[in-house]
Amino acid sequence: MFKTKAIVAGIALACAAGLAQAKEIKSIGITVGSLGNPFFVTIAKGAEAKAKELNPNVKVLAVSADYDLNKQFTQIDNFIAAGVDMILLNAADPKAIEPAVKKAQKAGIVVVGVDVAAAGADATVQTDNVQAGEIACEYIVNKLGGKGNVIIQNGPQVSAVIDRVNGCKAQFAKAPDIKVLSDDQDGKGSREGGMNVMLGHLTRFQKVDAVFTINDPQAIGSDLAARQLKRSGIVITSVDGAPDIENAIKSNTLVEASASQDPWLMAQKAVEIGHGIMNGTRPENPMVLIPSELVTRDNVASYKGWSAPR
Repeated sequence: MFKTKAIVAGIALACAAGLAQAKEIKSIGITVGSLGNPFFVTIAKGAEAKAKELNPNVKVLAVSADYDLNKQFTQIDNFIAAGVDMILLNAADPKAIEPAVKKAQKAGIVVVGVDVAAAGADATVQTDNVQAGEIACEYIVNKLGGKGNVIIQNGPQVSAVIDRVNGCKAQFAKAPDIKVLSDDQDGKGSREGGMNVMLGHLTRFQKVDAVFTINDPQAIGSDLAARQLKRSGIVITSVDGAPDIENAIKSNTLVEASASQDPWLMAQKAVEIGHGIMNGTRPENPMVLIPSELVTRDNVASYKGWSAPR
């Protein structure tokens, strides 16, 4: 009996020791493309909310890399110097960022990519961008009845954009009567860039039936360009599901659909996975994909967007 009690007591002590050794998140560094973009602001807020669930006293520092690789290297160096436990990384360049990732990991910091892949990261959480491109362009194919002239308006060559374009191309390839007029022009991920590319395309091509843009700002810029040139009857779809696109879909614009992202969920999942890795639990697949849903005029009224109460 005494032996049994001793064994039970030993197990209890071992469990207690295990719990005591569980690593707590004390500080997180977040570096994203631009904190002028509501998408990245939501990522920062979502990450902070999840981190404070795990530790109310956690310190969260979010900075804007402004798509500048050298600036992001410096930011990661600063996070290392500050001794953060975890870095959430929206890589300015998914491949060239690897030395900074390795340096952080050598310092004992868990690095989790968000929104785009980052070479060498412990894990990445992002939208299923291939699927997002597929559903946005499937909408175009169905809307055109499988026949027409379309444009794929490309963007910065990060993994998310490449995947969206590949998903879109796969859908267009299934419809032999869909003709892709252009697929390599970079709209810079911005409203101004989308507008400039669209102006060039509409000046060059007299018949354009639909345009897929890699994100919502480019879609809004494309709509502005079409209005400026008094072109109508063009179906525009994109990826993001941002607040601005909700308004555009509800209004009298050419933008009809956007494949949604959920930056809040993405950030929360990234912190959760990072905390697990800190404590020895890694996800079965280091690439965690969040499915996208298509927001259209038919369902936009019920869409729970980025700014929905959590």
